[in-house]
Amino acid sequence: MKITVLLFLLLLVPPMQSAELGNLDPEAVGFSSARLTRVSEFVDREVTEGRLAGAVTLIARHGQLVHFESAGRYGLDDDRPLDTDALFRIFSMTKPITTVAAMILYEEGAFHLAEPVAKYLPELAEMSLLIDEQRVAPKNAMTIEQLMTHTAGLTNGWHVEHPVELAYRDAALERSPDLDAFIRTLGNLPLRFEPGTRYHYSVATDVLGALVERLSGQTLEQFFHDRIFEPLGMRDTYFNVPAEKSDRLARNHLWDAKSQQVVTMPDGLIPPPSGVTLFSGGGGLISTARDYWRFCEMLRRGGHLDGIRILGPKTLQAMTMARLTPEIRDNGATEYPASHLYSGQSFGLGFGVITDPAQSQVISSKGEYS
Repeated sequence: MKITVLLFLLLLVPPMQSAELGNLDPEAVGFSSARLTRVSEFVDREVTEGRLAGAVTLIARHGQLVHFESAGRYGLDDDRPLDTDALFRIFSMTKPITTVAAMILYEEGAFHLAEPVAKYLPELAEMSLLIDEQRVAPKNAMTIEQLMTHTAGLTNGWHVEHPVELAYRDAALERSPDLDAFIRTLGNLPLRFEPGTRYHYSVATDVLGALVERLSGQTLEQFFHDRIFEPLGMRDTYFNVPAEKSDRLARNHLWDAKSQQVVTMPDGLIPPPSGVTLFSGGGGLISTARDYWRFCEMLRRGGHLDGIRILGPKTLQAMTMARLTPEIRDNGATEYPASHLYSGQSFGLGFGVITDPAQSQVISSKGEYS
């Protein structure tokens, strides 16, 4: 989950009592106040040199907050100083929330991981491969587990100039009025590869969101609110931002390679913050640092927070196990490097998992997930 405006450092250590915000002496939980200032200095420098418009940084340990700051402004075209309760589009950080939603239903016996997706989304039953301009039936049915591991055979149109990628772009799935329409359109598109043979970042989590809707009888927006946001006290996480909170939404920016600075993202590239009816489980949420910390803290504690259990510990353990064989993990990595994992990484159910810190290109621990 990469995002330029939020920084979370959540260490896997024994929990303490509360996950509510409150300043704590960093030294009391093993941090150095002096070294934490490097975070502030780094962010301030990025803002000053034009690589960030603004940022909110949050660091916690033992369930206790040790750093929570804002820097910069709401946007290059909005000079208001950024607040710590600023709202940001969290894009793919939506995906773990969608997977947790699906696993809530899994715990209730709504489905099995090995079941075909088409059992619940029959619109996808006839998806086929495109080989030499001919449609060919896949050998294996796409499974629900494969949606969660990005091995379902789907893509998103972001990658190379390939007929299937072009078909996804032309289909404009992101313009669907709702998830039912999204699934109907997707069902007419070809698979990118044989399900279960390759890791490939895709629209799979949007399909998982549609599965949550079908199985629960609720919209994804309502399910998230009732089963995750309300129980966890995530009071500022939305697909549709209430009008009274709209002034807290930070602008989005793009990186300009020529100037080596951020520029304001043009209107129309992403959905508006209200009036949304296509609830994208892959990237549609808007949230705050505080809210997303509470979600992460629930995960860190094994599925519960402040006396509220969202998932069982064994379920969460199963979600964060590395599930890709080396062959699946590496298949296509040379051809499509942007859609694949770094060395030393694998994927579980909705989460990337560190399997070898020495090979992962980041300072990390074995079993760390994000």
